[in-house]
Amino acid sequence: MPNQYQAAYLASFFLSFSSLVALSYWLTSKLSDAGYPISHLILIGLDKKEMASDAPSFADLLRAVELPVLGKVDVVAITSSPVFLITASIIFVTAVYAKLFHTGRSKPLDPNAWKEFALEKKIQVSPNTAIYRFKLPRHDDVLGLPVGQHISISAEIKGKNVIRNYTPISLDDDRGYFELIIKTYDLGNISKHVSLLSPGQKIRVKGPKGNFLYTPNLVNHISMIAGGTGIAPMMQVVRSCLRNPFDRTTITLIYANVNEEDILLKADLETLQDVHGEDRFKIVYVLNNPPPGWKGGKGFVTKEHIKEYLPNPNETNSKILICGPPPMIAAMKKNLDDIKYPVPNTISKLHDKVFVF
Repeated sequence: MPNQYQAAYLASFFLSFSSLVALSYWLTSKLSDAGYPISHLILIGLDKKEMASDAPSFADLLRAVELPVLGKVDVVAITSSPVFLITASIIFVTAVYAKLFHTGRSKPLDPNAWKEFALEKKIQVSPNTAIYRFKLPRHDDVLGLPVGQHISISAEIKGKNVIRNYTPISLDDDRGYFELIIKTYDLGNISKHVSLLSPGQKIRVKGPKGNFLYTPNLVNHISMIAGGTGIAPMMQVVRSCLRNPFDRTTITLIYANVNEEDILLKADLETLQDVHGEDRFKIVYVLNNPPPGWKGGKGFVTKEHIKEYLPNPNETNSKILICGPPPMIAAMKKNLDDIKYPVPNTISKLHDKVFVF
Protein backbone atom coordinates (compact mmCIF):
# COMPACT_ATOMS: atom_id res chain seq x y z
CA MET A 1 0.00 0.00 0.00
CA PRO A 2 1.18 3.61 -0.62
CA ASN A 3 2.48 5.43 2.47
CA GLN A 4 0.62 8.44 3.91
CA TYR A 5 2.45 10.97 1.74
CA GLN A 6 2.01 8.98 -1.47
CA ALA A 7 -1.65 8.40 -0.63
CA ALA A 8 -2.15 12.13 -0.04
CA TYR A 9 -0.55 12.93 -3.39
CA LEU A 10 -2.65 10.35 -5.26
CA ALA A 11 -5.81 11.51 -3.53
CA SER A 12 -5.18 15.16 -4.38
CA PHE A 13 -4.38 14.28 -7.99
CA PHE A 14 -7.52 12.18 -8.53
CA LEU A 15 -9.69 14.74 -6.71
CA SER A 16 -8.41 17.53 -8.96
CA PHE A 17 -8.75 15.39 -12.08
CA SER A 18 -12.27 14.25 -11.17
CA SER A 19 -13.31 17.85 -10.54
CA LEU A 20 -12.04 18.90 -13.97
CA VAL A 21 -13.81 15.99 -15.69
CA ALA A 22 -17.07 16.80 -13.86
CA LEU A 23 -16.76 20.48 -14.78
CA SER A 24 -16.11 19.55 -18.41
CA TYR A 25 -19.20 17.33 -18.58
CA TRP A 26 -21.33 20.04 -16.88
CA LEU A 27 -20.21 22.74 -19.30
CA THR A 28 -20.74 20.46 -22.30
CA SER A 29 -24.24 19.61 -21.08
CA LYS A 30 -25.17 23.27 -20.52
CA LEU A 31 -23.91 24.32 -23.95
CA SER A 32 -25.74 21.44 -25.61
CA ASP A 33 -29.01 22.35 -23.82
CA ALA A 34 -28.61 25.93 -25.05
CA GLY A 35 -28.33 24.70 -28.63
CA TYR A 36 -24.59 24.92 -28.92
CA PRO A 37 -23.13 21.41 -29.28
CA ILE A 38 -19.46 21.38 -28.32
CA SER A 39 -18.49 20.29 -31.84
CA HIS A 40 -20.15 23.44 -33.29
CA LEU A 41 -18.58 26.01 -30.96
CA ILE A 42 -16.12 27.10 -33.63
CA LEU A 43 -19.08 27.78 -35.95
CA ILE A 44 -20.94 30.13 -33.59
CA GLY A 45 -21.95 33.29 -35.45
CA LEU A 46 -22.40 31.59 -38.82
CA ASP A 47 -25.78 31.29 -40.46
CA LYS A 48 -27.35 27.88 -39.87
CA LYS A 49 -27.68 27.39 -43.63
CA GLU A 50 -23.96 27.90 -43.97
CA MET A 51 -23.42 25.35 -41.22
CA ALA A 52 -25.56 22.75 -42.95
CA SER A 53 -23.61 20.54 -45.29
CA ASP A 54 -23.86 17.09 -46.71
CA ALA A 55 -20.10 16.69 -46.41
CA PRO A 56 -19.00 14.68 -43.40
CA SER A 57 -17.45 16.74 -40.61
CA PHE A 58 -13.92 16.18 -39.36
CA ALA A 59 -15.39 14.55 -36.25
CA ASP A 60 -17.40 12.16 -38.46
CA LEU A 61 -14.23 11.18 -40.29
CA LEU A 62 -12.52 10.42 -36.98
CA ARG A 63 -15.35 8.09 -36.00
CA ALA A 64 -14.35 5.63 -38.71
CA VAL A 65 -10.57 5.60 -39.08
CA GLU A 66 -9.16 2.53 -40.82
CA LEU A 67 -6.03 1.28 -39.04
CA PRO A 68 -3.78 -1.67 -39.97
CA VAL A 69 -4.53 -4.84 -37.95
CA LEU A 70 -7.13 -3.03 -35.77
CA GLY A 71 -9.52 -2.29 -38.63
CA LYS A 72 -12.09 0.51 -38.31
CA VAL A 73 -11.63 2.53 -35.09
CA ASP A 74 -13.73 5.28 -33.51
CA VAL A 75 -10.98 7.73 -32.50
CA VAL A 76 -13.46 10.22 -30.99
CA ALA A 77 -14.93 7.59 -28.66
CA ILE A 78 -11.51 6.39 -27.58
CA THR A 79 -10.04 9.84 -26.88
CA SER A 80 -13.12 11.01 -25.00
CA SER A 81 -13.37 7.90 -22.81
CA PRO A 82 -12.56 8.27 -19.06
CA VAL A 83 -9.89 5.54 -19.28
CA PHE A 84 -8.03 7.44 -22.03
CA LEU A 85 -8.32 10.75 -20.19
CA ILE A 86 -7.09 9.29 -16.91
CA THR A 87 -4.17 7.52 -18.62
CA ALA A 88 -3.21 10.68 -20.52
CA SER A 89 -3.36 12.71 -17.31
CA ILE A 90 -1.13 10.26 -15.44
CA ILE A 91 1.40 10.32 -18.28
CA PHE A 92 1.30 14.11 -18.31
CA VAL A 93 1.79 14.42 -14.54
CA THR A 94 4.64 11.88 -14.65
CA ALA A 95 6.32 13.81 -17.47
CA VAL A 96 6.00 17.08 -15.52
CA TYR A 97 7.40 15.41 -12.39
CA ALA A 98 10.34 14.01 -14.35
CA LYS A 99 10.98 17.39 -15.94
CA LEU A 100 10.87 19.30 -12.68
CA PHE A 101 12.74 16.88 -10.46
CA HIS A 102 14.93 14.63 -12.58
CA THR A 103 16.33 16.71 -15.42
CA GLY A 104 19.18 19.14 -15.30
CA ARG A 105 20.64 17.31 -12.31
CA SER A 106 24.24 16.28 -12.81
CA LYS A 107 25.66 13.13 -11.24
CA PRO A 108 29.12 14.00 -9.96
CA LEU A 109 30.07 10.45 -8.97
CA ASP A 110 32.57 8.83 -11.36
CA PRO A 111 33.53 5.11 -11.32
CA ASN A 112 36.90 5.85 -12.93
CA ALA A 113 38.07 8.98 -11.14
CA TRP A 114 38.35 10.15 -7.54
CA LYS A 115 36.10 13.11 -6.74
CA GLU A 116 36.27 15.29 -3.63
CA PHE A 117 33.26 16.14 -1.47
CA ALA A 118 33.24 18.43 1.57
CA LEU A 119 31.75 17.48 4.93
CA GLU A 120 28.63 19.53 5.65
CA LYS A 121 27.76 18.23 9.10
CA LYS A 122 28.16 15.34 11.51
CA ILE A 123 25.25 13.83 13.46
CA GLN A 124 26.25 11.63 16.41
CA VAL A 125 23.85 8.66 16.68
CA SER A 126 25.69 6.53 19.27
CA PRO A 127 28.86 6.87 21.37
CA ASN A 128 31.06 5.61 18.52
CA THR A 129 28.89 6.04 15.41
CA ALA A 130 27.81 9.10 13.44
CA ILE A 131 26.02 10.08 10.25
CA TYR A 132 28.25 12.21 8.02
CA ARG A 133 26.56 14.44 5.44
CA PHE A 134 28.72 15.47 2.47
CA LYS A 135 27.82 18.26 0.06
CA LEU A 136 27.55 17.73 -3.67
CA PRO A 137 28.81 20.48 -6.01
CA ARG A 138 25.31 21.90 -6.64
CA HIS A 139 22.17 21.93 -4.50
CA ASP A 140 20.19 20.06 -7.20
CA ASP A 141 22.85 17.40 -7.88
CA VAL A 142 22.27 13.74 -7.11
CA LEU A 143 25.12 11.38 -6.29
CA GLY A 144 24.37 8.96 -9.14
CA LEU A 145 24.45 5.77 -7.05
CA PRO A 146 22.00 2.97 -7.96
CA VAL A 147 20.19 1.36 -4.99
CA GLY A 148 22.28 -1.44 -3.51
CA GLN A 149 25.63 -0.18 -4.82
CA HIS A 150 28.44 1.31 -2.74
CA ILE A 151 31.26 3.84 -3.00
CA SER A 152 34.96 3.77 -2.15
CA ILE A 153 36.56 6.35 0.12
CA SER A 154 40.29 7.07 -0.14
CA ALA A 155 42.63 8.93 2.20
CA GLU A 156 46.37 9.21 2.69
CA ILE A 157 47.12 7.99 6.21
CA LYS A 158 50.69 7.80 7.53
CA GLY A 159 52.05 8.01 4.01
CA LYS A 160 49.85 5.23 2.64
CA ASN A 161 46.76 5.44 0.44
CA VAL A 162 43.97 3.62 2.30
CA ILE A 163 40.65 2.67 0.68
CA ARG A 164 37.43 1.46 2.30
CA ASN A 165 33.94 0.80 0.91
CA TYR A 166 30.73 2.29 2.31
CA THR A 167 27.07 2.29 1.30
CA PRO A 168 25.27 5.64 1.69
CA ILE A 169 22.03 5.55 3.66
CA SER A 170 20.67 8.38 1.51
CA LEU A 171 18.91 7.70 -1.78
CA ASP A 172 19.60 9.01 -5.25
CA ASP A 173 16.51 11.23 -5.00
CA ASP A 174 18.18 13.19 -2.19
CA ARG A 175 19.53 16.31 -3.83
CA GLY A 176 22.61 18.26 -2.94
CA TYR A 177 24.13 15.77 -0.49
CA PHE A 178 24.77 12.15 0.44
CA GLU A 179 25.01 10.56 3.89
CA LEU A 180 27.23 7.83 5.30
CA ILE A 181 26.82 6.11 8.66
CA ILE A 182 30.25 5.15 10.02
CA LYS A 183 31.35 3.48 13.23
CA THR A 184 34.70 4.72 14.52
CA TYR A 185 37.18 2.07 15.65
CA ASP A 186 40.27 2.84 17.74
CA LEU A 187 42.47 1.03 15.22
CA GLY A 188 40.37 2.04 12.21
CA ASN A 189 42.04 3.97 9.42
CA ILE A 190 39.32 5.55 7.29
CA SER A 191 36.71 5.55 10.08
CA LYS A 192 39.03 7.46 12.41
CA HIS A 193 40.11 9.78 9.59
CA VAL A 194 36.50 10.68 8.79
CA SER A 195 35.61 11.15 12.47
CA LEU A 196 38.30 13.84 12.76
CA LEU A 197 37.08 15.86 9.77
CA SER A 198 35.73 19.37 10.36
CA PRO A 199 32.94 20.87 8.24
CA GLY A 200 34.43 22.01 4.94
CA GLN A 201 37.18 19.39 4.87
CA LYS A 202 36.97 16.89 2.00
CA ILE A 203 37.10 13.17 1.31
CA ARG A 204 37.92 11.43 -1.98
CA VAL A 205 35.17 9.23 -3.42
CA LYS A 206 34.87 6.86 -6.39
CA GLY A 207 31.92 4.77 -7.58
CA PRO A 208 29.38 3.28 -8.10
CA LYS A 209 30.65 -0.19 -7.28
CA GLY A 210 29.14 -3.54 -6.35
CA ASN A 211 27.29 -6.52 -7.79
CA PHE A 212 23.90 -5.84 -6.23
CA LEU A 213 21.40 -3.60 -7.99
CA TYR A 214 17.92 -3.35 -6.53
CA THR A 215 14.96 -2.99 -8.87
CA PRO A 216 11.27 -2.92 -7.88
CA ASN A 217 9.67 -6.36 -7.47
CA LEU A 218 13.02 -8.11 -7.81
CA VAL A 219 11.50 -10.92 -5.72
CA ASN A 220 8.31 -11.34 -3.69
CA HIS A 221 10.14 -11.18 -0.36
CA ILE A 222 13.52 -9.88 0.79
CA SER A 223 15.02 -11.26 4.00
CA MET A 224 17.76 -9.24 5.66
CA ILE A 225 20.32 -10.10 8.32
CA ALA A 226 22.33 -7.07 9.45
CA GLY A 227 24.81 -6.38 12.21
CA GLY A 228 25.87 -2.92 13.42
CA THR A 229 26.65 -0.56 10.53
CA GLY A 230 25.70 -3.37 8.17
CA ILE A 231 22.29 -1.70 8.35
CA ALA A 232 23.45 0.85 5.72
CA PRO A 233 22.79 -1.11 2.49
CA MET A 234 19.65 -2.61 4.05
CA MET A 235 18.28 0.85 4.86
CA GLN A 236 18.88 1.99 1.31
CA VAL A 237 16.95 -0.98 -0.12
CA VAL A 238 14.15 -0.68 2.46
CA ARG A 239 13.61 3.03 1.78
CA SER A 240 13.68 2.56 -1.98
CA CYS A 241 11.22 -0.33 -1.84
CA LEU A 242 8.71 1.20 0.57
CA ARG A 243 8.56 4.62 -1.05
CA ASN A 244 7.54 3.10 -4.40
CA PRO A 245 3.75 2.46 -4.51
CA PHE A 246 4.24 0.05 -7.43
CA ASP A 247 6.78 -2.11 -5.58
CA ARG A 248 4.93 -4.96 -3.84
CA THR A 249 8.01 -6.56 -2.23
CA THR A 250 7.72 -7.47 1.45
CA ILE A 251 10.73 -7.29 3.77
CA THR A 252 11.84 -8.89 7.03
CA LEU A 253 14.91 -7.52 8.80
CA ILE A 254 16.81 -9.33 11.55
CA TYR A 255 19.05 -6.66 13.07
CA ALA A 256 21.75 -7.75 15.54
CA ASN A 257 23.67 -5.54 17.97
CA VAL A 258 25.52 -5.79 21.28
CA ASN A 259 23.48 -3.34 23.37
CA GLU A 260 20.16 -1.58 22.85
CA GLU A 261 21.88 1.81 22.50
CA ASP A 262 23.89 0.33 19.59
CA ILE A 263 20.77 -0.05 17.41
CA LEU A 264 21.38 2.44 14.62
CA LEU A 265 18.60 4.32 12.82
CA LYS A 266 16.11 2.76 15.24
CA ALA A 267 13.60 5.62 15.02
CA ASP A 268 13.74 5.64 11.21
CA LEU A 269 13.29 1.88 10.98
CA GLU A 270 10.35 1.82 13.38
CA THR A 271 8.68 4.76 11.64
CA LEU A 272 8.82 2.81 8.36
CA GLN A 273 7.38 -0.25 10.10
CA ASP A 274 4.58 1.79 11.68
CA VAL A 275 3.65 3.55 8.42
CA HIS A 276 3.68 0.44 6.22
CA GLY A 277 2.71 -2.22 8.76
CA GLU A 278 4.47 -5.43 9.77
CA ASP A 279 2.91 -7.31 6.86
CA ARG A 280 5.04 -5.17 4.55
CA PHE A 281 8.12 -4.49 6.69
CA LYS A 282 8.92 -6.42 9.88
CA ILE A 283 11.88 -5.80 12.20
CA VAL A 284 13.34 -8.42 14.55
CA TYR A 285 15.98 -7.10 16.96
CA VAL A 286 18.59 -9.41 18.49
CA LEU A 287 20.89 -8.20 21.31
CA ASN A 288 23.94 -9.80 22.88
CA ASN A 289 23.35 -7.91 26.12
CA PRO A 290 19.61 -7.29 26.35
CA PRO A 291 18.31 -5.02 29.13
CA PRO A 292 15.82 -6.30 31.72
CA GLY A 293 12.40 -6.86 30.21
CA TRP A 294 13.75 -7.05 26.66
CA LYS A 295 11.16 -8.70 24.37
CA GLY A 296 13.33 -9.14 21.29
CA GLY A 297 15.87 -11.82 20.43
CA LYS A 298 18.72 -12.57 22.81
CA GLY A 299 22.30 -13.61 22.16
CA PHE A 300 23.45 -14.09 18.57
CA VAL A 301 21.36 -14.61 15.44
CA THR A 302 20.66 -18.34 15.49
CA LYS A 303 19.37 -21.01 13.12
CA GLU A 304 16.09 -20.81 14.98
CA HIS A 305 15.79 -17.08 14.30
CA ILE A 306 16.36 -17.64 10.60
CA LYS A 307 13.88 -20.53 10.33
CA GLU A 308 11.22 -18.65 12.29
CA TYR A 309 11.35 -15.33 10.48
CA LEU A 310 12.96 -15.82 7.06
CA PRO A 311 11.50 -18.00 4.28
CA ASN A 312 13.78 -20.48 2.52
CA PRO A 313 14.75 -19.07 -0.91
CA ASN A 314 14.91 -22.65 -2.20
CA GLU A 315 11.17 -22.95 -1.63
CA THR A 316 9.92 -19.37 -2.19
CA ASN A 317 10.48 -16.43 -4.51
CA SER A 318 12.71 -14.68 -2.02
CA LYS A 319 16.28 -13.56 -1.47
CA ILE A 320 18.44 -13.18 1.65
CA LEU A 321 20.74 -10.17 2.04
CA ILE A 322 23.52 -10.21 4.67
CA CYS A 323 25.79 -7.40 5.86
CA GLY A 324 27.82 -7.18 9.04
CA PRO A 325 31.23 -7.86 10.59
CA PRO A 326 33.20 -10.86 9.23
CA PRO A 327 32.59 -13.15 12.27
CA MET A 328 28.85 -12.63 11.90
CA ILE A 329 28.99 -13.36 8.15
CA ALA A 330 30.85 -16.61 8.83
CA ALA A 331 28.32 -17.63 11.49
CA MET A 332 25.37 -16.90 9.17
CA LYS A 333 26.90 -19.02 6.39
CA LYS A 334 27.14 -21.97 8.80
CA ASN A 335 23.60 -21.42 10.10
CA LEU A 336 22.17 -21.37 6.57
CA ASP A 337 24.04 -24.54 5.64
CA ASP A 338 22.86 -26.35 8.79
CA ILE A 339 19.17 -25.66 8.04
CA LYS A 340 19.48 -26.50 4.32
CA TYR A 341 19.03 -22.92 3.12
CA PRO A 342 21.13 -21.80 0.13
CA VAL A 343 24.67 -20.74 1.06
CA PRO A 344 26.29 -17.59 -0.38
CA ASN A 345 29.06 -17.87 -2.94
CA THR A 346 32.54 -16.53 -2.28
CA ILE A 347 31.71 -13.51 -4.45
CA SER A 348 28.01 -12.72 -4.44
CA LYS A 349 26.16 -11.94 -7.67
CA LEU A 350 22.75 -10.35 -8.16
CA HIS A 351 21.07 -13.62 -9.21
CA ASP A 352 22.28 -15.47 -6.08
CA LYS A 353 19.61 -16.50 -3.60
CA VAL A 354 21.82 -15.28 -0.77
CA PHE A 355 23.78 -12.08 -1.31
CA VAL A 356 26.53 -10.86 1.04
CA PHE A 357 27.47 -7.19 0.80
